[in-house]
Amino acid sequence: LVLSNNATMNSLVSKLLRDYVEQTNTSAPSQVKSPSTNLEIIYVLMMVGLFGFFTVAVMLTNIRARRLEDSHDPYNTYIATDVWHKKDKQYFQAKLIENYKLCCVFENQLAVEQPGTQIPEAKSP
Repeated sequence: LVLSNNATMNSLVSKLLRDYVEQTNTSAPSQVKSPSTNLEIIYVLMMVGLFGFFTVAVMLTNIRARRLEDSHDPYNTYIATDVWHKKDKQYFQAKLIENYKLCCVFENQLAVEQPGTQIPEAKSP
């Protein structure tokens, strides 16, 4: 049986269409994982781990430094004593009194209000 060229083309197109429809209707996905996806996940986890390690290290260093501030370090005890604050307060009071003594007021007699005199006004043309 010899088919015409037109009939052969129709059967070929219909066969290809049926195969395509069968492939799209299958429930099992035909995706193949590439081996590079595992490396991507490992890279992301490694970056998150390094960031976490860096964050924890900075946090622990800060906590340790704050704890050392409360120790009996001579520098910190010198600052915390009342003598420092008393000397600072005395110096501030001495400077205030010195500035008060140096203060003087100059009076400008021409700028003082004189209710008896009239200020001349410019006449409009």
